[in-house]
Amino acid sequence: MISKGGASMDRKVAIISSLMVICAMVILLLGCPPPTVRVRPPEPRVEYYGSPPYPDAVWRPGYWEHRRGDWVWISGYWARRPAPHAHWVPGH
Repeated sequence: MISKGGASMDRKVAIISSLMVICAMVILLLGCPPPTVRVRPPEPRVEYYGSPPYPDAVWRPGYWEHRRGDWVWISGYWARRPAPHAHWVPGH
């Protein structure tokens, strides 16, 4: 014999389970990687830069970025060092 409360609880568990599955699917679909770019970027540009504008500055070199089907050059710039002995590692 099933009480009215038991059937109600089963329904709640089924609804919560369904919502969890739907949320997982949405997260999976939104978290998919962007489309693969099949055209290599041009060679890096040669950038000339002077001495640092302030003592703890580090040069962050320019790079190519793929935007709307085309490669766009992002120029390098001086940035403040995040820690006293830190140095810039491209791509990180």
